[in-house]
Amino acid sequence: MGLLTGLKASISRVTDRLFTDETPKRIGIYGPPNAGKTTLANRIARDWTGDAVGTESHVPHETRRARRKEDVEIERNGQSVSIDIVDTPGVTTKVDYEEFTDEMEEEDAIRRSREATEGVAEAMHWLREDVDGVIYVLDSAEDPITQVNTMLIGIIESRDLPVLIFANKIDLDEASVKRIEDAFPQHETVPLSAKEGENMDEVYDNIAEYFG
Repeated sequence: MGLLTGLKASISRVTDRLFTDETPKRIGIYGPPNAGKTTLANRIARDWTGDAVGTESHVPHETRRARRKEDVEIERNGQSVSIDIVDTPGVTTKVDYEEFTDEMEEEDAIRRSREATEGVAEAMHWLREDVDGVIYVLDSAEDPITQVNTMLIGIIESRDLPVLIFANKIDLDEASVKRIEDAFPQHETVPLSAKEGENMDEVYDNIAEYFG
């Protein structure tokens, strides 16, 4: 009887967690390859937990599997939000093995491109099924009007997910935050440099407000 009572209590605790606002929200970090998604995920995770999420690299598609950092508690201006960060592979319409041949042998480049393609499929699965909100990272030195960005923003909107657009790499001379704001005026755009840690206070203010 004691075992049954303990089992009921355990189930009750799990149920309570599932149906309270304290359950961490799964926030997917999305965007094209090399926009700085993993750099941002690591910056957030280190600032609030002391640990990194994944390996940063200048090579396209370094992130080839979604990586998750759970229970990241962000507190800003009296607001608190608990999130699970999901760092997803960069989404693109085509992965060409020749993208990697400057960094590795052809056989490794072909394997890498295959893994990257699988990563794109996994990222899309997470977006359609398993995230509660989206941080969309764009390289502010690049043109934001692309097929991939338009498609992903459209999917996010069709799911009615809360989304913040982060204009990353503002430390670059050719950066233009206004270009991103003009491309997606229906969404809040926050400028930052994840690499340099620039404007992270505003980043955390917006995360707490939008996802809290």
